[in-house]
Amino acid sequence: MKRTLITNIGMLATPQGTSARGGRAQGEICILKNAWIFIENDVIAQVGTGTAPAAVGVQIINAGGKLVTPGLVDAHTHLIFGGWRQNELALKLHGAGYLDILAAGGGILSTMRATKAASEEQLEAKASAALDEMLRFGTTTAEAKSGYGLSTEEECKALRVIGNLQKHHVMDIAATFMGAHAVPETYRDNRQGYLDLLCEEMLPAVQEQGIAEFCDVFCEKGVFSAEESRRILLTGRQYGLLPKIHADEIEAIGGSELAGEIGAVSAEHLIVIDDAGMASMARGGTIAMCLPATSFYLGATFAPARRMIDEFEIPVAMASDFNPGSCPSLNLQFVMNLGYLKYRMTPEEILTAVCPGMKLKVLETTEVSYRCYCSRERVKGALISLGKKELEEIAAEGETVHIGCQFCDADYQFGPEEIQNLLLEI
Repeated sequence: MKRTLITNIGMLATPQGTSARGGRAQGEICILKNAWIFIENDVIAQVGTGTAPAAVGVQIINAGGKLVTPGLVDAHTHLIFGGWRQNELALKLHGAGYLDILAAGGGILSTMRATKAASEEQLEAKASAALDEMLRFGTTTAEAKSGYGLSTEEECKALRVIGNLQKHHVMDIAATFMGAHAVPETYRDNRQGYLDLLCEEMLPAVQEQGIAEFCDVFCEKGVFSAEESRRILLTGRQYGLLPKIHADEIEAIGGSELAGEIGAVSAEHLIVIDDAGMASMARGGTIAMCLPATSFYLGATFAPARRMIDEFEIPVAMASDFNPGSCPSLNLQFVMNLGYLKYRMTPEEILTAVCPGMKLKVLETTEVSYRCYCSRERVKGALISLGKKELEEIAAEGETVHIGCQFCDADYQFGPEEIQNLLLEI
């Protein structure tokens, strides 16, 4: 039996429970100080505070008094792709919009061509390297979408790659079918034909092979309408795939309202969501998957996450949206910082937005007290250590010196006469 004991945890912080939490509850996390965690066969068996239990034949990890949280979850990535689209940056700088680039055969369609040209082995190697990088930033679980194949063969190829990564990579990975990412060029004049292909061929093939958990659609002007999205997602549900939807990223065309109506697991992006969309999501219990790094890279506005939490009590999650064009970043810590700076979310709300919850059973508690060892004499010694020249400069100013302790906030004051007396001690 593999056993691990993590000791000397300065602070253990985790969301509460195992279900999505909205409104005020999103900021209610569990915090334990001076904590320890006991793990058996990769499952947390015990959590406590104070002195850790005696351990024999156990791997011991000293947390060094640092913060410990559950592994981060990146629940929206476009992990499987060939090539990059760095050339589109210049187009964006000269005013080209996302949909303009897509209409010209760039964007998703450009990546589709590069992905088709890559072998399964090449795609897996590239994605595995990206997962390694995510892991270094603290991400231990990721969702991965198909969507750059746009044919039955290529979409299944991408999902098989995800399946191989699930088996061979240390990270936990969830697979999402997103054949409705764009209408391929071969169906530009036959949208209905592509919708039929999605619903009558791709989705049955995905179910038969058992290679996806979710079905996602890019509901956006010029891509898939709300009604087209409805058909795809409801068909996906018939084949055992839980619905997710890219909604209200550029224009609000009813995607978020649809998400609430059909009880979608999540609606993604939501940059331009309106009140009707938020109300529908609240009624339907749909999670808001906000992607601030995409807004950052596109120079777009940011989703109204604060209103979602305060006014509509919608559970808000955050993810990277890692992809080869509009968001090349896989750093979920960067996303968390944007959540604070741009969404004005609290650290507690942010933790809930990127971490799974835990049901903790505390077996032991110990009162923890903090004592600071600062004193006037220690501060006096620090002033003397500055040296005669610097003290003379301070004395010449003729003002009271205030020195604060950054740990206990004590304020030590030294008047001009006291500074002169210190000079006599040098």
